[in-house]
Amino acid sequence: MSVEYAKTPPPSRRTPEQDAELWARLTGKAGEEATASPIHRLKIAGTAPDGFGIYPRAVAPPDELRGESLMRDIWRIGMAKMQMTDGRPPWSRELPSKHFADRVHRFDWLGDVFTQGEAGADRARFLVDDWIDNYGRFNGFAWRAGCTADRVWNWMLCGPGLFEQGGDVVIHQRLEVLARQIRHIETLHDDCTDPPARWRMAVVLAANAICLKRGKGFDEAMARLDSECTAQILPDGGHVTRAPARGLRVLVDLCVLKDLIERSERTVPDFVTSWMQRLGGMVGFFRAGDGALPPFNDGQESLPETVDAALACLGSSPRRFTVAPKSGFHKLHKGATCLLLDAGSAPEEPFGDGAHAGALGFELHDGDARLVTSCGYSPEIDIDWQAAVRRTSAHSTLILAGEDSAPFHRNDETGLTFPEGPDGISAKRLEEAEEIWLDAQHGGYKKRFGLLHRRRLFMAGDGRRLTGEDSLARPVSQGPAERQETIPYVVRFHLHPTVRADTGASSIRLETESGAVWRFKTSHEAARLEKTIYLGRGVVEQSLQIVLSGRADADSDGSEPPNAVRWAFLKDRPA
Repeated sequence: MSVEYAKTPPPSRRTPEQDAELWARLTGKAGEEATASPIHRLKIAGTAPDGFGIYPRAVAPPDELRGESLMRDIWRIGMAKMQMTDGRPPWSRELPSKHFADRVHRFDWLGDVFTQGEAGADRARFLVDDWIDNYGRFNGFAWRAGCTADRVWNWMLCGPGLFEQGGDVVIHQRLEVLARQIRHIETLHDDCTDPPARWRMAVVLAANAICLKRGKGFDEAMARLDSECTAQILPDGGHVTRAPARGLRVLVDLCVLKDLIERSERTVPDFVTSWMQRLGGMVGFFRAGDGALPPFNDGQESLPETVDAALACLGSSPRRFTVAPKSGFHKLHKGATCLLLDAGSAPEEPFGDGAHAGALGFELHDGDARLVTSCGYSPEIDIDWQAAVRRTSAHSTLILAGEDSAPFHRNDETGLTFPEGPDGISAKRLEEAEEIWLDAQHGGYKKRFGLLHRRRLFMAGDGRRLTGEDSLARPVSQGPAERQETIPYVVRFHLHPTVRADTGASSIRLETESGAVWRFKTSHEAARLEKTIYLGRGVVEQSLQIVLSGRADADSDGSEPPNAVRWAFLKDRPA
């Protein structure tokens, strides 16, 4: 594909029935409306707490540009936009899609509105109060587990502005609805199968024990959080989903909780500081020259300010390393050039329900400029786009016969799909005389086509030359191939939207946003540029990709064309 664009109509042209069908299919059980039986309603009923003994303090800086936009009544999520009038809340009219509604009801935008001075604070409180009037008792869509947990957390992070300002009756109502939602979360947590929701629920319940319950249930809340840390953080500090942005989110939440525990004059559990250090090392491993993160799996380019703020909470520089064996990533870094290779298999269900089939795909950066990437991902972009970019062809790697390197299967427990494998994925590296060799392969196509994909990379000591070879080889143990016809393949290199690309007589010229010039060369015939898209910055951006296509011999050992494709990125001019 140039890229397999979403085949469903955009939100503005979908019928409500089409949108509901798409939402149900792509969000699984996490997208199903919550139900409240009479017994459940009794469980979440209760009196309002007296107030906060202490408030959590946000670590991630707010997005002031979004705050300014919201003060102008412009609500934008991904490619969808709503222009409201007279300060009316977005839920006062029909929203563009269920995805749009989901993002609105999570209140991730609340802190941004509070940045806009006293007028912004008044506006933020008005929106919360209006939401309470319309949804505060219960609503099946807005009270889904993950949505509720995010909303409660965002309210708590804006605590002084919400629960210290206004008349006694209004503040009491806010506290009452906050407590009702927390009891709702507490009731649902043990049966929730959605990992992001389980994490945020554990965080909210830990904060609740400190802030509103004055320490009651603290040990139980810490035990629940410890369990989620063990389940969702790998020993090397990577998130189990293999998405850098998810690891950052977990680190930010732990930073907030650690600060909260310390200010409440309690002892910070050892597991909190231990996991923070591991997560910090992995965030530092992934951090690009521009300060943001690469969009592997269902992670986006996180704001550099958030990365910096999270790492600053560690109190010391994160440890440095070039191989993350449990997470399955390798890093090649020489001079200003940095390459990150995905050499890990997809996580098991349910943690793979958002994973991508991008085996042996890589990110290539030159200082603070991004050069090669994937189609990216963003939780802001509508869900059909999110699904489309999970495919192998949306990554900078080889695709055989248009098939995914890790086939997708349905998780019956969550109702979502997850990639399985690929089998036999591995990488070996050798560093000698300042140069780096990396030899990686996977067997994702072995069962279906009898071929292994092997990717060999070499980075020169000054970082100005990256050479590579992608090959397809039939293992000797397989014996001769029965099929006689050749098999089509494509090698893709998705370029970041900030890169300008032009085809020349013998190479493709690439200019980064910093002004550095690179050239892509290959011995393969008919290298071409095609259109692609990029989601990593929260909107659907047009970009280009380098495409090399051919037909593989099913009996080849992969040492020669057409089964071996050699290419190189050469730096002509520094920035």
